[in-house]
Amino acid sequence: MTAPPGSTGRDARLAPLITTLMALYARPEGNWLSVASLISLMADIGAEPQAVRSSISRLKRRGVVLSERSRGAAGYTLAPETLEVLAEGDVRIFERRRARAEDGWLLVVFSVPESERDKRHALRTSLTRLGLGTAAPGVWVAPGNLEAEARHTLERRHLTGYVDMFRGEYLAFGDPRDKVRAWWPLDELTGLYAEFLDRYRPVLDRASSGTDPREAFATYVPMLTHWRRLPYRDPGLPLSVLPAEWAGEAAGALFDELDQVLGPLAHEHAMAVVHGDDRSATA
Repeated sequence: MTAPPGSTGRDARLAPLITTLMALYARPEGNWLSVASLISLMADIGAEPQAVRSSISRLKRRGVVLSERSRGAAGYTLAPETLEVLAEGDVRIFERRRARAEDGWLLVVFSVPESERDKRHALRTSLTRLGLGTAAPGVWVAPGNLEAEARHTLERRHLTGYVDMFRGEYLAFGDPRDKVRAWWPLDELTGLYAEFLDRYRPVLDRASSGTDPREAFATYVPMLTHWRRLPYRDPGLPLSVLPAEWAGEAAGALFDELDQVLGPLAHEHAMAVVHGDDRSATA
């Protein structure tokens, strides 16, 4: 992700970390974290309090989080739509359901009037986020097992009036593996997976030798933030249409190990901060 220099760029880079942190530790706590706890936890990742406050303000303006007082302190809660999106994302991030050849293909065809460009943008954004590939202008394709997720997303965003959906088999003409390379940016995905592997294999080696909860937390939240965009770029295509030794398999296995090693320790540290800090703050 790129951003212009200056405080706005720093805020933009902090926003995904704050969202990850809230998803991990606010939801189990009644969907609420105090300002003091959030700032303290973000400091453990290396973020300055003022930058955190500025980024939170931007998240509030976007409707991602809401201000709410609880237990005598100022704090934040995730907006209802954010909670729904995160719940859907949990499946993508932690389960990564890979399609099989027998699942067939899902086709999504849309047509949006020129006068409703905002809807066209919303449709493209939604389909891209689901990991659909582009077969032709206005024709998007995905493994057949994404039907329910695609249907739910389009219904939630009130976009069904512009869309038709079909399921079927690829009959002709050409090798499906070549078509998949044309429909999805596999080389880019391979590079993103390779970057994750190169960056976090050494982290797993160090963590497996022993790490304390605070260090685990400072590693786990950025790692999960890095990882969580990848399952949305990769729709879980059948291995039969992917290059041999698909890097996504090795990267997914590495993520699972990091989650098992670092996740519990990170949670221990976060809960110590959340339950050990009853100071109030304002933002």
